[in-house]
Amino acid sequence: MNKFNLNSLIRKNILNLDPYISARIEHHKEKNSIFLDANENSFGSPLSFLNSYNRYPDPMQKELKEKISDFKNISPSHIFLGNGSDEIIDLVYRIFSRPEIDHAIIFPPTYGMYEVSGKIHGVDVVKIFLTEEKYQLNLNQLEKVVNPYSKIIFICSPNNPTGNDLNREDIENITKKFAGIVVLDEAYIDFSNQKSLSTEIDKYPNLIILQTLSKSWGLAGLRIGIAIASEAIIGWMNKVKYPYNINLLSQEIAIKALENKDLFFFHLKNILSERKYMLESLKKIPIIQNVYPSSANFLLVKINFSSKNLYQYLMKKKIIVRDRSKIILCNNCLRITIGTHEENEYLIDQIRKFKKIKM
Repeated sequence: MNKFNLNSLIRKNILNLDPYISARIEHHKEKNSIFLDANENSFGSPLSFLNSYNRYPDPMQKELKEKISDFKNISPSHIFLGNGSDEIIDLVYRIFSRPEIDHAIIFPPTYGMYEVSGKIHGVDVVKIFLTEEKYQLNLNQLEKVVNPYSKIIFICSPNNPTGNDLNREDIENITKKFAGIVVLDEAYIDFSNQKSLSTEIDKYPNLIILQTLSKSWGLAGLRIGIAIASEAIIGWMNKVKYPYNINLLSQEIAIKALENKDLFFFHLKNILSERKYMLESLKKIPIIQNVYPSSANFLLVKINFSSKNLYQYLMKKKIIVRDRSKIILCNNCLRITIGTHEENEYLIDQIRKFKKIKM
């Protein structure tokens, strides 16, 4: 077991921080009061039909957290909401790592913002590549790398861009042994048969789980990321975050979406069905060397020649996919998001036509 001590991981300047107390933190319950405390425009905006937006939003997003809590069966006190998961990643670095001293560990190929955010904060990012072909964690290499300056480990499962689940036992073993913060990014967990670790958050005081409303909920434009962690970690995130990090419109729309669970599950079922259709269809095309198993809403597809050629051809046909060929272990690979059935049929048809041109 690790010797986890939360306060020992927090930057000294953060430990000594007196957080900013916004007007709505002090007075968030008096809904029928006359608010003359936050220098808002009491006459409203030029948009008369949006008059409520002259007021600042709830800085703690209480109603939205209650909705998420009900859906995920997790206490609101274990939930933090960020302006996308990227804000939460940034906060993790700000709270738990010292520039030019500590380092974080990532497992490429993986989500790029773990490294970018580390570089922004002046924190060294150590890379341990996933195993070839099966894209799993290399635990032996991890043991060699971890030292007293290892403060954060980022794990993405289902992984982006490979799409596969990482071995659950490996993730749990890392979390149990590591004395620093483990960030498990579950952005794509709703598309997976693997159970989320969020319901077991009480077992792991050093674990931060990232989820989002951008993928399975179809609300990427709202920018709402979710962190699930111990009450202590959530408390520090609330102290360090910007006062009104989730705007009022995003909160209101997200609340309405979470009330429409039937449509959420209907769309999720369709995505899973289309993923199966795409997997089977792509495997039948000769120029496709491999379609990797996916537990996400996308497929990583390996082409048996330069993927750039197919990528550019699809662009000419107004189909935008992601060329991942420059990323380690993804040579000649395209990442293809699951679209509607009509979009997927058109994509398959164009790849078949490209095959004829190529041959």
